[in-house]
Amino acid sequence: MSTTTLTHPRVPRRRAVPVLGPTLAYINDPLALMRDQHDRFGPVSEMPFLGRRWTVLTGPDACAEALRNPEKAFSNELGWDYLVGPFFNRGLMLLDFEEHHRHRRLMQEAFTRDRLHGYVEGLGPAISRGLDAWSPGRGVQVYPALKQLTLDLATQIFMGGADLADDAELDRVNAAFIDCVQAATGFVRAPVPGTRWGRATKGRALLEDFLGRQVGERRASGGDDLFSVLTRLTDDEGTSFTDEDVVNHMIFLLMAAHDTSTITVSTMMRFLGQHPEWQERCRDESMMLPAHPDFDALGGLTSLDLVMKESLRLVPPVPVLARRTVKDTEILGVPIPAGRLTAVMVHLQHHMPEYWTEPERFDPDRFSDERREDKVHRHAWEPFGGGVHKCLGMHFAGAEVRAIMHQLLRRFRWTVPADYSTPLNYGSLPFPDDGQPVDLHPLTTPGAR
Repeated sequence: MSTTTLTHPRVPRRRAVPVLGPTLAYINDPLALMRDQHDRFGPVSEMPFLGRRWTVLTGPDACAEALRNPEKAFSNELGWDYLVGPFFNRGLMLLDFEEHHRHRRLMQEAFTRDRLHGYVEGLGPAISRGLDAWSPGRGVQVYPALKQLTLDLATQIFMGGADLADDAELDRVNAAFIDCVQAATGFVRAPVPGTRWGRATKGRALLEDFLGRQVGERRASGGDDLFSVLTRLTDDEGTSFTDEDVVNHMIFLLMAAHDTSTITVSTMMRFLGQHPEWQERCRDESMMLPAHPDFDALGGLTSLDLVMKESLRLVPPVPVLARRTVKDTEILGVPIPAGRLTAVMVHLQHHMPEYWTEPERFDPDRFSDERREDKVHRHAWEPFGGGVHKCLGMHFAGAEVRAIMHQLLRRFRWTVPADYSTPLNYGSLPFPDDGQPVDLHPLTTPGAR
């Protein structure tokens, strides 16, 4: 609820070192920091972070108010701009209000059901080619292998084929995406050589060049890949994306398409390796389908869907969403002044015992029709964000994750020690510092391939 005169008591605030604040504590264990912040200061509080004072929202009630944003008090662009704005500038996530609505409405035409069916048709063979290069063994680091696979899928399905670049250039593109994402927690927020911000500045320039030189060819190609489709989209008023718009959206979409999917599949492999009964349950369903099922058939992999939801609950690829207020406002009656950076910490509500039975336990059946713990509170589970900025590509992302896992289950059996805990690095989006090792064995069941 907006107000012009803020007369509420002083907002609870964490005391910390002025510049660093609890930044290092977040990178080390964000969930512990969120729990401590919520327990000590409530769902709306303040803390210093990366050199600025932030309002912190924890719990589904506070986070939902900001995500719904009925009074348009919170800006996505101005929030993310402080973290990664120069590097994902004017991607869909960094647009606001009417401009965001216009771009999203136009971009939705690239994610219709018919187009999703088309994208998925290309996924199966491309995944097969990628997995052909995998070598089973002990301690296989699946995270970097998955990251290479999802980047290859993004270039093939989203960009019309790997012939757009050679392997060396694709490696540079992958490194550029990593540099752009990791700038978020850089302490030096200027393009100083050797710093995260400096590397990200170079990475953004490389991505603009890589995509920009191909826009004209993609527009003329008439192709059905996402890149080509974006160049040709036109709404009822005849509005279309400029070349610059296409490049901006592709940089953001390509990052989202391979970074978040890699994290999700990596997490699923860890938990299925530690819970062989669930791995076999998922495998049994996959063995009932062909090697390359279509979009609808992938959606019917019920057990795999439960595992994916539980993995997204335990390790959401985007644990915090950034906003900045454009006017004085309130959340749960607590005042937030205009111009305030705001951290919407959706990760915590995924682990709150008020909504989840034994929240630290891997229990996919909590999402089953019989239990549906995610329905206890409408906003208890928010891995794709909420409100008008809810992830536009979540249905494609879900299909991609299912398609990859489907083929992994049909090719391999893997194990992970029961006492293993992934050392997640939260210097940017979460990723396993140890590469997520699994003991990977070829599946000898007839017809597995």
